[in-house]
Amino acid sequence: MTATTPPWRTLAHRLADELATEGVLRSPQWRAAIETVPRHVFVPRFHTQQRDGRWSETGAESPDWLDQVYRNQPLITALATTPRGSQVTVSSSTKPGLMIRMLEALDLEDSHRVLEIGTGTGYNAGLLTRRLGDDQVCSVDIGADLVATARTRLHELGLRPTLVAAHGGAGLPGHAPFDRIIATCSVPTIPWAWAEQVREGGLILADLKRSVHAGNLVLLTRHADRLEGRFLPRWAGFMAIRDTDCAPPDRHISFTPADGAHSTTSLSPHPWESLIPWLLAQSRMPSQLTFGYRGLTDTGAHQWAVFTASEGSWCAVAMNATNDRRDVRQHGATRIWDEYEKSRSQWQNLGEPGWDRFGVTVTDDGTHRLWLDEPDGTHTWVLPRAAGQRATWG
Repeated sequence: MTATTPPWRTLAHRLADELATEGVLRSPQWRAAIETVPRHVFVPRFHTQQRDGRWSETGAESPDWLDQVYRNQPLITALATTPRGSQVTVSSSTKPGLMIRMLEALDLEDSHRVLEIGTGTGYNAGLLTRRLGDDQVCSVDIGADLVATARTRLHELGLRPTLVAAHGGAGLPGHAPFDRIIATCSVPTIPWAWAEQVREGGLILADLKRSVHAGNLVLLTRHADRLEGRFLPRWAGFMAIRDTDCAPPDRHISFTPADGAHSTTSLSPHPWESLIPWLLAQSRMPSQLTFGYRGLTDTGAHQWAVFTASEGSWCAVAMNATNDRRDVRQHGATRIWDEYEKSRSQWQNLGEPGWDRFGVTVTDDGTHRLWLDEPDGTHTWVLPRAAGQRATWG
């Protein structure tokens, strides 16, 4: 770097050094992409949520904007307002370390054609296009404005991948076949349309999330009759794929604690503290869940952690414990908390295996079968078919 080097280049170089030191960034091709694709072009402004729940906005007029953009952190780039007046995130620029970890996992060759599900800001499409070239990268997003803005920004940098405003669940059949598909949004099931658009031996990397953090990034290989592969070792999460462009997800949760059957638990109500058991529990739940907090104590703290199934069942777990026990209220056909506790016990009895010991097999009839260690092993779990796309929860 010299005295005439643009400031962003110095910051991008620093970011690449940080990712390399962490062991995330390994290949020289991806290092070159990080150092030459300016992230700030794709993130002219970003939003930060304050402790009181309100959002603040940071742009180029802020003295630390450029430095923040080149930090290894995700940045919220678009908000929407629900019918009940809450502001929710609908687009973000993924944490660069996670992006590179996924791109490295794709094991790309120079000749490969890639489909990205979830254009967002366009930055990841920019990295892919710098690495592979215009003709080998396609990206799709349901947000028409997002796609248009990403296209403009990419063109400013001389990058011209194929961008399409459409539902990512359908892929891009008119541009198939692809060697790789990468999804930068979470999906409750892997669409078979993606399998049909990847050549045999090709890879799909997606965030398979049934609900409440119940899932992870999974790297699937296309076989003649199935998709099959393992979860990546480290957990990661993306915002859920949206079914409509303009309507933001509504996270309202309806429950009445007095109506529920009463029990107690010693376990934490936070799903992210027990990720794998929540995924295994999905095999005994007929629908996806939403999660949120309801009720306030006299001090203003949340009173209940609430899980609600789309078919009407719900459970509420008290945030505060008495003598290390929390109140649990459950209602409906599915005893959500009971099923979770069974799965957690099973996982503990198996020795608490990590993500990389679990895998998924997907077949063309929509079946998603989880397995431990080997596809034909002793321990398997079949996920019920998703009853429509779930809403993003928070």
